[in-house]
Amino acid sequence: MSETIVFIHGAWMTPLCWEPFSRYFQLKGYECVAPAWPHHDRPVDELRAHPAPELAGLGVREIADHYERIITAMDEPPILVGHSFGGLIVQLLLDRGLGAAGVAIDSAPPRGVLPLGWTGLRANAPVLLRPGAWHQVVALSFPAFRYAFVHTLPEDEQRAAYARYVVPESGRIFFQTALAVLRSRSRAPTHVNFRNRRRAPLLLVAGGRDHIVPPRWNQVNYQKYRRHRVTRHGYGPAHVEFVRFRDRTHWLIADTRAEEVAGFVDEWLERVPRGIEEGAPGVPGLRRP
Repeated sequence: MSETIVFIHGAWMTPLCWEPFSRYFQLKGYECVAPAWPHHDRPVDELRAHPAPELAGLGVREIADHYERIITAMDEPPILVGHSFGGLIVQLLLDRGLGAAGVAIDSAPPRGVLPLGWTGLRANAPVLLRPGAWHQVVALSFPAFRYAFVHTLPEDEQRAAYARYVVPESGRIFFQTALAVLRSRSRAPTHVNFRNRRRAPLLLVAGGRDHIVPPRWNQVNYQKYRRHRVTRHGYGPAHVEFVRFRDRTHWLIADTRAEEVAGFVDEWLERVPRGIEEGAPGVPGLRRP
């Protein structure tokens, strides 16, 4: 049983966003590791003032390769927990046969999950409608962050989160997700093989009031896996579970109630068999918040 969790942050963020989850799971006895994406491993103030020029060329595949190198150097397969684009990276890594179990929270959509819907389009518009953003480092304004991440929170909490966590980002990753359907499976960096029998169990978590990753995207993502499930009897080597926290935004990993989400993830990890061995025993179903 793995006792190490690798946390994978999403776009516009650094590993700081995992502070609430790391505290929770460290108290539970887990070793928590939160490596930064390439070119995100400096203090927030430095990243804002002087983002690395190389960040403009960073894509989804390079991020996944970066975490694969980290994971394969570990003594045992860790549990993988990702948020937003980090959730997509978790799905890609599980598809590569990595990890003992995976949790994708408000995951960006893999190829085959069409990113349609007004709130998602509006939240991503500052990047997708910016000329040349595919090749640029882009910044996220406070109004855009408020709408996409924290629109239900008090303004003082919104501003505090923006000041502490938000950094410039690669525009390339947003176009790779939005235009994935136009590329073949072999060429799309966001492609996940939903039929993969050699994948560790996966939990998909959605925020019911998420604007930038509407919960419908996560539900369709879940249905893609379920359509190709391996076993008919409870959990198995390619099991996937879906849960929605109805009144949460995209910031459910770091708001004042983040511990409730961490507690649900903890419960799931206690119940689900880990790894990709065939013939994993069944486990009782989980409650829904």
